Amino acid sequence: MPRKKTKVELFEELAGIDENGCSRWVSVKEFVGRYAELQLFNGAGWSRDDGPFGKKYQVERDRSRTPGNRVDALRTVGFAIDSARTAYIDPEIKCIIKSKRCVVLGTSNPEVDHKNGMKNEKRVMQNIDQRLSDFQPLSKAANDAKRQFCKECRASGKRFDATKLGYPMSFYQGGPYHHNEEDACVGCYWYDPLEFKRHLQEKK
Repeated sequence: MPRKKTKVELFEELAGIDENGCSRWVSVKEFVGRYAELQLFNGAGWSRDDGPFGKKYQVERDRSRTPGNRVDALRTVGFAIDSARTAYIDPEIKCIIKSKRCVVLGTSNPEVDHKNGMKNEKRVMQNIDQRLSDFQPLSKAANDAKRQFCKECRASGKRFDATKLGYPMSFYQGGPYHHNEEDACVGCYWYDPLEFKRHLQEKK
C-alpha cells in the first residue's frame, strides 16, 4: 500500500513547485477533492512559518481577495535559507563525512556541512551528481558559527574576514564582497578551512 502523502507533499504536487522552490499562486478554492486536506479553516494551519512547510520554503500569502484577514491564496518564492541543511545528502557521502573529525575543532561525531553557504549550486542542492568534495565535517559548534557568518554574508554582501580569527590573510581567493555567483564562497575560510590553511602554508 503506497505511503499517504503529507500536506506539504500534496501542496508541492498541486502547486508545481520548481527546482528553485518557486510556485504559482494557488487559491484556497483549489483545496478540494484530492487536495481537500489542505483547507486552512482557522489560521494558517499546515502552512505556518514555524511548521515543516515554512521551514522548507519562503511563503507568500494573499489576503486581499476577500474581506477579513483570511488567507485566500499562497505561493512559494524559494527555499527557506536554512532548509538546505536538512536537504537530501547521498547516504554514502554522509557516512564518509560522519566518520571523520571536524576540520575546525578536530572533534568526532561531526555534522555534514554543505561547503557552499550561499546554497546556490543547483547541482548540489538538486542532489544531481553530489560529490564528496561538496561537503565537510563540522562540529555542531563550528557549523552553528558558520551558519551565522553565512547568514550575515548573504544579508550584507560582505564575506567573512579570517583575520578576525587571527589569521594573517582574509581570503585565499576573491575579495571582501560577493556577487551572488556560484563560486562566491570559494576563498572564504568557512568554505573550506583545510584549503584555507594550505594556502597559508604556501605564503610562508
